[in-house]
Amino acid sequence: MTSESSDLLAPLDLAFWSIESAAHPMHLGALGVFAADSPSAAGHAADLLAARAPAVPGLRMRIRHVLLPPGGAERQPAPGFDPLDHVHLAPPAADFHAAAGALMERPLDRDRPPWEAHVLPAADGDSFAVLFKFHHALADGLRALTLAAGVMDPVELPPAREPRPAPEAPWWHALDPRRLPGTVGSALSGARSAATDVGRALDIGASVARATWGVRSCDALTSRPTGSRRTAGIALDLDDVHRVRKTAGGTVNDVLIAVVAGALRRWLDERGDSSDGVAPRALVPVSRRRPRTAHPQGNSLSGYLVRLPVDDADPLARLRAVRGAMDRNKDAGPTRGAGAVALLADHVPPLGHRFGGPAVAHAARLLFDILVTSVPLPSLGLRLAGHPLTEVYPFAPLARGQALAVAVSTYRGRVHYGLVADAAAVPDLDLLARCVRVELAALVAACEDARRVAVDRSGLVPGARAT
Repeated sequence: MTSESSDLLAPLDLAFWSIESAAHPMHLGALGVFAADSPSAAGHAADLLAARAPAVPGLRMRIRHVLLPPGGAERQPAPGFDPLDHVHLAPPAADFHAAAGALMERPLDRDRPPWEAHVLPAADGDSFAVLFKFHHALADGLRALTLAAGVMDPVELPPAREPRPAPEAPWWHALDPRRLPGTVGSALSGARSAATDVGRALDIGASVARATWGVRSCDALTSRPTGSRRTAGIALDLDDVHRVRKTAGGTVNDVLIAVVAGALRRWLDERGDSSDGVAPRALVPVSRRRPRTAHPQGNSLSGYLVRLPVDDADPLARLRAVRGAMDRNKDAGPTRGAGAVALLADHVPPLGHRFGGPAVAHAARLLFDILVTSVPLPSLGLRLAGHPLTEVYPFAPLARGQALAVAVSTYRGRVHYGLVADAAAVPDLDLLARCVRVELAALVAACEDARRVAVDRSGLVPGARAT
């Protein structure tokens, strides 16, 4: 059993805790599918999760409001923690995603440590799934991964590299105002930091205002809050993603975002909605967490805002547009632009988060139209009770007024898209999942066509080298 001490919620954690409502729970999710060798495998896995949970740092922590600072809250050890309040064995399920959707719409108990693990046996006994839920005030995607990995079977990690000795600082570093003795250095450093923070906040605010100009979204991505949830998932071949990246350029993440844009276009066309002029704003979260940070709890996030070129009919043109937008965001950095709106939480006092949470929740629809987030997973094979993890679908929380959120993870040569939607607004979520597969296939085919055209123009036989 671990010994943990209380710590105050950071401003962004407090914001996530404050904006939650019954119709819009602010928890992350991940649906892991495991191969099973017997019908009793799911029950054994549930017992093991409950036995391991008390020893995982963070899983015993509840969230409570405090007197000081006014409006603040802290994580504190929960007295009488019982893992059986959090780990549940569900009845056999014929469809893991149907069961996950019903569970994702249930808010977590705010009087207990805000997490749950639901073990879902398959009706045929050949597999089982585990749906993990973590409140966003407890963890961001990377932290949630750490918590979930803590209850998995131990994994033998490669030996850590020896740290390189820090280079000796040049003599002129002594002139840095922050290194000056006494209050002079502290005052100068604090003044410069405050000026930087104010300038950054003004820059983000102006970018947010500009991002609302000429918004071209669609009714299919908006929703009146119903509190209902539906999930879907699709697994694709990572080699196909790399094939597109090597031919068309950009990063793996550029390709994954472009696939979302193309899938939305195909989905709108299939359901009879026009995609003409549609370019919704996608918020792409960016982790600012440093490896081996001393304080891994909570959130350390910024983001990029990207217009998805849904209205462009050419798959490769859509990828070029996404790549260009992401390059511009990266050049500006994660602390600037409309996507960095999460950083403004640092400038709001705790009472502002406590009482302004509902207003912030309503404002999410004005800032972005869809969330598209990527959660990295270790390449090492994960197991639970000896059963290998074969699929894993991440789920993002759904903001008020939005109908759809997309999360993506790569795991052992496969790309897993996890889709969360308002069940009333998007009854055809499975259609969108199929459109994701079709879009990647279209990108691969477009790249092959482009390669053949390039070969024809060069006069070379495919595979031959120019001399």
